[in-house]
Amino acid sequence: MTPVLSADQVAETVKKYQAAIATNGGKILHEDAWGLRKLAYPIQKKSTGFYHLIEWEAPGTAVQPFETEFRRDERILRFLTTAMDKHHIAYAESRRDKSNRKAEPKAEATVEATAPAAAEAKTSEKGKAEA
Repeated sequence: MTPVLSADQVAETVKKYQAAIATNGGKILHEDAWGLRKLAYPIQKKSTGFYHLIEWEAPGTAVQPFETEFRRDERILRFLTTAMDKHHIAYAESRRDKSNRKAEPKAEATVEATAPAAAEAKTSEKGKAEA
């Protein structure tokens, strides 16, 4: 999407295409907002753009109206629609699992870091009560 959009406009655009997928009988499997990134080459004199990945499945007849809507929308700089074979699906799932595993240890580390602080607070409270 074009980089001149605000965060609200980006969210509105994404919701529009999510609804378009649903109305054409599709189902969203995975979604990933990559945010503002540098383009490999300038498009319409713009060097950055908002990237958003949507993995979806729908009947083959749903692709054409979806792409037509992309072409008409001025907010969309470039899009790519691909059909995923079984190997691509397996790779995408493993990649999602890998990114989920990276996110989980950070959450556990936060819990572990707060647990000793709570134990120290209890120990100091016991020390004050005994004194």
